[in-house]
Amino acid sequence: MQWHVWLTFFAACWVIAISPGSGAVLSMSHGLGYGWRRTLPTVFGLQLGLALILVVAGAGVGSLLIASEMAFLTVKVVGALYLMYLGVRQFLQKPSSPQDIAKTEPALTADRQAMQRTGTLPWQQRVLTGFFTNATNPKGILFMVAVLPQFIDPARPLWLQLLVLGATMCAVDSIVMNSYAASASLLSQWLKSYRAQLWQNRIFGSLLMAIGAGLLTVKRAQP
Repeated sequence: MQWHVWLTFFAACWVIAISPGSGAVLSMSHGLGYGWRRTLPTVFGLQLGLALILVVAGAGVGSLLIASEMAFLTVKVVGALYLMYLGVRQFLQKPSSPQDIAKTEPALTADRQAMQRTGTLPWQQRVLTGFFTNATNPKGILFMVAVLPQFIDPARPLWLQLLVLGATMCAVDSIVMNSYAASASLLSQWLKSYRAQLWQNRIFGSLLMAIGAGLLTVKRAQP
């Protein structure tokens, strides 16, 4: 891969990663609820889903999803329903009571508080949540199928190029998603009250549901 081609792809990765989407909302949501360190599994899961989409698109299966109405519809509906499920679950999540906050605040360190908040959501589940959020996103598949061919040289080994492109995209996306999570985690220090937690759950839950509903409007490209 030529240097200027990689630089162009590198710049495109930053634009894509910074653009608001389901991954950004999930990263900020978990950053607020669990703290930055406890959101690392979520970001890792997001990268696994991103890598899968890149391999699928690079191997040509993504073209099949675009060409097959039923296959694309299945992926679109599954992805939309999953995001809406996450949104409903967060919207209905019960915040810690003011008594619990007052009782634990002086005694617990920040790390132990984060562990307490994540007691009902193990790290394995956070990885899966991130993975399915990206892996079932038809917009990601559409983007990969549309963009990747522009950066792949047919005269060079395909899988080596996919490895370079995938590593670049995942590295950039990891930096951006961790930045979202860290920023949200800092805000959590000022958003610990019962009412603030309630509104956090409602806002991020509503955003996830809205993004999920928005996926249902994604149109299949004509073969």
